[in-house]
Amino acid sequence: MKKNSLRSSFLLFLAAFIWGVAFVAQSVGMDYMGPFSFNGARFLMGSATLLPFVYVRRRKDRKKNIPRASLKITLTGGICCGIVLCSAALLQQFGIIETTVGKAGFITTLYIIIVPVMGIFLKRKAPGKVWIGAVIAAFGMYLLCMNEKFALSRGDTYVFICAILFSIHILVIDYFSPRADGVELSCLQFLTAGIISSILAFVFEKPELSGFIDGIVPLAYAGIMSSGVAYTLQVVGQKDLDPTIASLILSLESVVSMLAGWVILGQELTSRELFGCVLVFGAVILVQLPEKGKKKD
Repeated sequence: MKKNSLRSSFLLFLAAFIWGVAFVAQSVGMDYMGPFSFNGARFLMGSATLLPFVYVRRRKDRKKNIPRASLKITLTGGICCGIVLCSAALLQQFGIIETTVGKAGFITTLYIIIVPVMGIFLKRKAPGKVWIGAVIAAFGMYLLCMNEKFALSRGDTYVFICAILFSIHILVIDYFSPRADGVELSCLQFLTAGIISSILAFVFEKPELSGFIDGIVPLAYAGIMSSGVAYTLQVVGQKDLDPTIASLILSLESVVSMLAGWVILGQELTSRELFGCVLVFGAVILVQLPEKGKKKD
């Protein structure tokens, strides 16, 4: 059992590593094409990567006579998730243009705190540690993002709104995932986000084939690795691991994004910004820790 846990932990760390470095790919991709073009191609690649998994799962279920989820609920869920994902990802993409990769990674991770706070409006009680974590994260955000004029930069603002939208995305998935197949839902949401982004690219940008060819490396990384590969690693890794431990490992994505921005792009953070990162990450870990006296299901 311990061997399985170590294997699962390693797979989840690989997923977090891939997602963290994807922030660099998103930043580099902007040298070759606009945000709409990049996200359109990226999500369509992600959808295409998951198609083989959809086919294999459908074939296995057919052989074992396992009932499939309703096509209507799967389509509805995929489209709803795709619309929110598209909005969040575009704001993140615009934000990365005007802020550092490290900052973007830590601000995006705030969805782990925002989700339980939003849950209050859905009549879900938030434990005290969430409020403590929210206060710590708010102070961390202040140190990380506020400038001498006591204002968020435009890039940081975009990424913060993106974190809120990713929180809504998680709640939408939380509603549809028990009612639909997870892989099909993910494939459809990528397809929806890719189509919307591509339409916006033709409206607001001038996509050129040369740009996609020159930027194929960051594009393929964000599309294939970040979507298809990392998603699969997460699904396999979470099978034999406690959800709390899994979420703690996956939250390392923010740390990887900062290190990747420093090593690959040479983006540095001041000591004040680094301390803000530490506080945000500490708040994220606090929110995910199990409550005392609470038994595991």
